[in-house]
Amino acid sequence: MHDAFLLAPWLYFALTGLAVLTGCVDAIAGGGGLLMMPALIYAGLPPHLVLGTNKLQSACGASVATARYHRAKLFTFRASIPATLAAFAGAAAGALVIQRFDAHLLRLVVPLLLMGAALYTLLSPRMEDAPSRPRLSKRAYLPVACGIGFYDGFFGPGTGQFFAATLVALRGLGLTRATGLTKLLNLSSNAASLIVFAAGGQVLWLLGLSMGAGAMAGAMLGTRLATRYGARLIRPLLVTASLALTGRLVWGWFAG
Repeated sequence: MHDAFLLAPWLYFALTGLAVLTGCVDAIAGGGGLLMMPALIYAGLPPHLVLGTNKLQSACGASVATARYHRAKLFTFRASIPATLAAFAGAAAGALVIQRFDAHLLRLVVPLLLMGAALYTLLSPRMEDAPSRPRLSKRAYLPVACGIGFYDGFFGPGTGQFFAATLVALRGLGLTRATGLTKLLNLSSNAASLIVFAAGGQVLWLLGLSMGAGAMAGAMLGTRLATRYGARLIRPLLVTASLALTGRLVWGWFAG
């Protein structure tokens, strides 16, 4: 049904170019969806297609970032399996739930969730790179990973920040290692969400793969910048842009 959904050719180039930026932002700090999802809405995609197509490009970028952070030995796959599976299960459930929402209701819910995620980015505490004493064991963290995975499947933007913040605050990881593990967990939740959305026919594959190529290029750049500059330089720009875009969405809703 959605294969016939047409976009102007210039939008493919514009959205792919934006995906380079969002892929870079996601690889460093997370939150690229705060920019990409409003752009997809402005392009005229229905809300469910926005969510599904965004998952495809996000998964592409996360795969590159995960591979590069693993190569840097910021995490090990074996030790991360339980949290990865928890994130996968939560995301699959979230993606199933969101597809039951009416598209008209989503046009109101999406801007409100964008605003909440942007405010979280703005108000989240400054995180340090030095490890600290964990407040939760690996097993006790599993419900947290599952809950964040559910949010990623249900909506998504800000998931990277949620994973990184909880890994630092609750698991005691330094910011750099938390960022590396975040990419693995985010890749798992993206993959689960993508499977569910694809099964429901809610993915524009040509657009998603085009943006995915841009996200992969951005992720390569972002992983290089992450160890040199960190997330603090990206966050103020991300917050400003996301709040501005969200404000336009909210205004557009109430202005009819």
